[in-house]
Parts: sequence; structure tokens; C-alpha cells
Amino acid sequence: METVLRGLTSEACLVYIDDIIIVGRTFQEHLNNIRKVFQRLQKANLKLSPKKCRFFRKEVSYLGHIISADGVKADREKTKAVVDWPRPETIHDLRSFLGLCTYYRRFVRNFYAIARHLHKLAEARSNCNWTEECEKSFNSL
Repeated sequence: METVLRGLTSEACLVYIDDIIIVGRTFQEHLNNIRKVFQRLQKANLKLSPKKCRFFRKEVSYLGHIISADGVKADREKTKAVVDWPRPETIHDLRSFLGLCTYYRRFVRNFYAIARHLHKLAEARSNCNWTEECEKSFNSL
């Protein structure tokens, strides 16, 4: 799919596997971008399933993010998993937690500074002491 739409900028559409999000700053720009994408799909002899298509949405949930005219933000439903995550008991649990948090790092100001102590703990070869700094980091994310 990416090959078919190669050359269209992210200002026109976003592609992930078989999902396509077509965007535009104005209604006319949006229509033009839809036309461009449809022409590419038609040229590649690809077909869309009408029952899977949604047009002219004000916002779209996509890969754990909400995309709208205001930009991209973290999907509250998905980040609830971070908020509700139980305190890690093992290095494996901690690494899993950090992996999830890191996916949303662009939405957390000073993410590295906040998570620094947790990253140091995760790098340890054996279980280390959960310090007060770790507790603060965990509760801040």
C-alpha cells in the first residue's frame, strides 16, 4: 500500500498497512487529497470496501492517537493503561511499562528526565531496590 501512495506527503494522507487516513486543512483540500488517493488506488487496481470507509470525520482514532484539525494527541482510552498500570515487581514488568510509556513520550514534557531513574533500574542485570526516585518517576508518567 505504501508503494502505491509513495510521493503523497503526510499532509495528504497517512498509511499503515491497509489503513489510509486522508487529511486536509480545508474541505476543498480534503476533497483534492481524496481524489489523489483514489486515483492512485485505481491505477494500482486496488479496491476499497465501502462498509469499512468513513468519510469527513472531524477526528479519527489511529494507532493509539487521536488525529484532528488540532493535531495529534494521545488517545485517552489507550493511555489509561499507563495510568492504571500496577507498580512493576520485576525488571521484565518495568521494561514492559517503560515500553508502553516510551510509545507516548512525545506527549510527555521532559519524558527522559522523568523516566531517568526507571531506565537506570531497567538496565540493571538483577532486581534492584525500588528507590523513592523510582516511585516519583513511576507516579509522574
